[in-house]
Amino acid sequence: MNREDQKHDLEEQSENLAGITHRILVMSGKGGVGKSTVAVNLACALVDEGFKVGVLDIDIHGPNVSKMIGQKKRPMVVEEQILPAEVMPNMKSISIADFTNLDSPIVWRGPLKANAIRQLVNQTSWGQLDFLIVDAPPGTGDEPLTVSQIITGLRSIVVTTPQEVAKVDVIRALNFVQKLGVAPIGLVENMSHMKCPECGKIISLFGGNAGEDLSRSFSIPLLARIPFDPQVAILADEGRTISSYMRGSELEKAYRSLSSRVQEELMSQ
Repeated sequence: MNREDQKHDLEEQSENLAGITHRILVMSGKGGVGKSTVAVNLACALVDEGFKVGVLDIDIHGPNVSKMIGQKKRPMVVEEQILPAEVMPNMKSISIADFTNLDSPIVWRGPLKANAIRQLVNQTSWGQLDFLIVDAPPGTGDEPLTVSQIITGLRSIVVTTPQEVAKVDVIRALNFVQKLGVAPIGLVENMSHMKCPECGKIISLFGGNAGEDLSRSFSIPLLARIPFDPQVAILADEGRTISSYMRGSELEKAYRSLSSRVQEELMSQ
């Protein structure tokens, strides 16, 4: 992106993003770590605490956020401004999935993907929000690169799972956000462990200790260790969120703790 494009982006987005206090990119260097699950349920936990939250899904080829949060309405376009769908009180959402046929693949190269993301960012009228959660696809490609260049004041949360193979990929993601100045708030170790439903014993499903190792190596906080629960996949398929449908569970408590840690880190940094 050249300087003229960057200047134009900043001028376009200034009004639409002006009412947003915190902008957070949720990403990972590896697929299959539950990054979208973390993004969606962190957003819902923040909403439950009374915050106004927007969720922006920038995954061009595999957008899942709308389904995971049970979004029924589509956004409206009024005078070239996109009005995001209101999913629930105090939560708005928008995704490329809102404008495409989900059964058809999007066969786009980098420039087309970048232009689509720029439109979503620059033309979406969010109003007043406490948090904008941006859910990125795995890796360090066009989507997170584009959004990191055009959203000012962006911070990041990087998601991993415990095993060594995830750690190698997440190191790339951490180096990516640090290189681009998208300062990490911290790490989330997802699917960290599972409690046996019969005996209550803690089971390490994947082995390894990637979250703690990465936290120590990069001197950034490990915000949460999120337990594994098979119910999560069922809820996501049905568009139901953990904070609403698993009240009192260890998983719901973990997301409430994550929400608190994120707020604490943002206040202290």
